[in-house]
Amino acid sequence: MDEASIALIAIVSTLALFVVLPGMILHYITLWRRQKTLQPDDERMLEDLWRSAKAMERRIETLEALLEKNEADAPRRPPRPSRSTFED
Repeated sequence: MDEASIALIAIVSTLALFVVLPGMILHYITLWRRQKTLQPDDERMLEDLWRSAKAMERRIETLEALLEKNEADAPRRPPRPSRSTFED
């Protein structure tokens, strides 16, 4: 190898070490930080899920209230006798 090619390799190596490598590191750090925050689409989706959960909670509370009222109004029946599946 002649001196010109060695100098070229040294310059390219130095450039890669001090410019390209830190640039790649900063690029991926920026991507990582961007992913930590919620995007507008994610916020809308979470809001829709929250509204759906609240609606389901209200429906469940209404069903529970109706079942409690129905149980209170219904006359008490004696339990049914259990049937044996085998003839004794």
